[in-house]
Amino acid sequence: MESRATDLSSVRRPIAQANGLPNAHYTDAAVFDEEKQALLFAGWSGLAVAADVPQVGDAVPLDFLGVPLLLIRDRQDKVRVFQNICRHRGMILVDAPRRIEGAIRCPYHSWCYSTEGHLVSTPHVGGPGQNRHEGIDRALLGLIEVRSHIWMGVVWINLSGTAADFDVANAKMMARWQEFDKPLYHGGSESRFTLEVKCNWKLAVENYCESYHLPWVHPGLNSYSRLEDHYHIEEDDAFSGQGTLVYRQIRDAAGNSFPDFDALSDKWDTAAEYITGFPNVLLGVHRDHTFAIILQPVGPEKTLEHVYLFYAQPDTSEALRIQNAAQWKTVFEEDVFVVEGMQRGRHAVSFDGGRFSPAMDGPTHLFHAWVAGKIEHARAQKQAAE
Repeated sequence: MESRATDLSSVRRPIAQANGLPNAHYTDAAVFDEEKQALLFAGWSGLAVAADVPQVGDAVPLDFLGVPLLLIRDRQDKVRVFQNICRHRGMILVDAPRRIEGAIRCPYHSWCYSTEGHLVSTPHVGGPGQNRHEGIDRALLGLIEVRSHIWMGVVWINLSGTAADFDVANAKMMARWQEFDKPLYHGGSESRFTLEVKCNWKLAVENYCESYHLPWVHPGLNSYSRLEDHYHIEEDDAFSGQGTLVYRQIRDAAGNSFPDFDALSDKWDTAAEYITGFPNVLLGVHRDHTFAIILQPVGPEKTLEHVYLFYAQPDTSEALRIQNAAQWKTVFEEDVFVVEGMQRGRHAVSFDGGRFSPAMDGPTHLFHAWVAGKIEHARAQKQAAE
């Protein structure tokens, strides 16, 4: 599908003169495909969490923007991501989550792969009863592995294979939260949920980045963590978001709270931070838990928000985990009408992308500028290659 060359000249202007991204970046299928390549395939995108495959041999098939992938924990206890296809005829290997007890067997012609991706068996490939052929070099026909990295419990992938290593590309983000670079324990089935929203995935990022909407959209949260308690977090070409100087731990009826992470600085006694790791992972850190929201773009106007909660210890109170998940679900659901309303608004033919509050919208403008910069770079590369 040929993409329309949208005009992004006003997006990267200084915030007081800038406009937001044009409507087509939220509604047009061709532009969605352009962004898929330039933003989501070219960089480090969130795919899943390592807790999705907790045991050796666990395998989960996933669709990432039409690409069939397989998340697996291999025999060495390493989480890997492969393209979920047999190297013989491209058949899907695993069609439902399951435990791989022996090898990954293709259901078509029974070619078999180890959990590390090696091709280990090719029955009858040289004729009946002949399991080898000089034209089939098993060493060259292992599963196609996708570059992956685990940070903050999230499995990040680079489908293009061209991005700098994760710890180089995201060095500033990792440095900001280095105090949380320690074991995170997923809270289990009650600590994950998914919201389906009728909006472009970028609107979820834009809304998450800023605190400007808190008094009107999150009155409960704003009652103690007020607008004036928040600050902006802005790192060009990397991440943006917000922080608060007021964080209250959740407690049960007996006054118990979650255990804190070890060796945190005093800042985190009362503070919390929420950033988007570009392009599609919304992250939050607190003294006693973290969360990750992986945005799964389904189409130009549909997104799945996969929410995961993590704790400092593996044996936290189930009742508290349920209470915490319910509280966050309420907060995130309060945003649904906003992002869906903005999505409907992007069908107003005269809308020019909108303006930004120079005082309040810095993190959102930074994200828009990042999107525009990545797309313009991809267009320049394409033009140079033609």
